[in-house]
Amino acid sequence: MGWSRSLRWCFAAVLLCVFAASAQVIEFESGGLKYQTLTKNGVTVMFAVLPANLKDYSIIQVAISNGTDMVQPVSPESFVLQRDVDTGVAGTPAGAVVEGFLTKAGRNDVIKLVTAYEIGLYGMERFHSPSGYEQRRQAALAEVSSAKLKAAAAASAIVLVPVRLRPGQSTDGAVFFRSASKTLGPARLRATVGRNLFEFKIASSPQ
Repeated sequence: MGWSRSLRWCFAAVLLCVFAASAQVIEFESGGLKYQTLTKNGVTVMFAVLPANLKDYSIIQVAISNGTDMVQPVSPESFVLQRDVDTGVAGTPAGAVVEGFLTKAGRNDVIKLVTAYEIGLYGMERFHSPSGYEQRRQAALAEVSSAKLKAAAAASAIVLVPVRLRPGQSTDGAVFFRSASKTLGPARLRATVGRNLFEFKIASSPQ
C-alpha cells in the first residue's frame, strides 16, 4: 500500500534537500506530527514523537528506507534515547511490547495509540513497505476472531519489528522507550542502521 499523496510530496522535497546538503537533518510537519529525517550513505531514517503515551512508555513513529545495494538490519533496539541524566535507553524489544499490550493495556489506551499512529502515518506518503504497519495489521487481524483480541492485535501491529531491509525496501513502526516521564524531550535520539549512526535532537514532546 502506498503512502498518501501529502507524504509523497514531503519525501520528494526531503530528497531534494538531501542532495543539496548531505547528512543534514531536515524537519517538516505532516499529519499533525513534527518529523525529522536524515540520510546517510543511501539509508534514510525518519521519525516523529507520538502524542499518545502508554503507562511506563514514551513512543516514537519511525520509517526507514534502504537506498543502498546492501541488506540493512533494523530493530527497536537500534534506537537509543539519551537524556542528560542517564546513559541511554534502548527501544523495548517488540515481543515485550506485544506481551504488554495483551496483558496490561486497556481498551482506551489501545484506541488512543492506534488513532495517533494512523493519523500520522496516513497523513504521509509511505514507501513501498512490505514489513510495515498496514501489512502487519492486516495479517494480525486475519488471525483473530474476538473483538478483545482484535484491538490488541491492531495495536501490536504498530510495533516496529526486527527486519532485514533488502535494497529498495522500507519499513515503518513505533518504538517504545520505558520512561517514568510523561515527556520524551529534551533528549538525543540515536539510531544505528548497518554501519550508519543517525543522531537527532528532541527539544520537547507533544502533549
